[in-house]
Amino acid sequence: MSEYYNYIKSLHLIFVITWFAGLFYIPRLFIYHIEAWQKSSPEKEILTKQLKLMTKRLWYIITWPSAVLSTIFAIWLLILMPAWLQQPWMHVKLTFVLVLFIYHVKNHQIFKQLQRDEVKYSSKFMRIWNEGATLILFAVVFLVILKSTFNWIFGVVGIIVLGILLMLGIKLYKSIQDKNPEA
Repeated sequence: MSEYYNYIKSLHLIFVITWFAGLFYIPRLFIYHIEAWQKSSPEKEILTKQLKLMTKRLWYIITWPSAVLSTIFAIWLLILMPAWLQQPWMHVKLTFVLVLFIYHVKNHQIFKQLQRDEVKYSSKFMRIWNEGATLILFAVVFLVILKSTFNWIFGVVGIIVLGILLMLGIKLYKSIQDKNPEA
């Protein structure tokens, strides 16, 4: 194993964390942006201008660079440890990483739409969409930590239960918000 393995692994993890931070926050900014469109002038214009700037900075300064650097260091790790590509848990992990990239690209499309003042989604949809990265993160972390000891049935049931709990949390938040719009 290369003497640089732990450094490369550390950098990979750091950029995975910052990538996920961006993916957790960008849909939240989308929610605020969509809700700003429901405001009256001049509040609507002031908020949308500020939210466009915030999302642009988050997306291009943190999220995209983190995705790229995370991928570069991941490939480097696989070059150092090619045997991982023979292990079933890695195949499943890479499938989740592919789903993560699809989620990232879809967020990019939504970002571009909102930058052009095209509001195509509701804030309710975005609250549900916001949980996509959470589900992927849980799946990948459990796969990496538990590897071959991972019970697939337990894992699938766990992700489904987590998804249900997240949806219930969103419904609870929405009902609280409907009762008290200032919350």
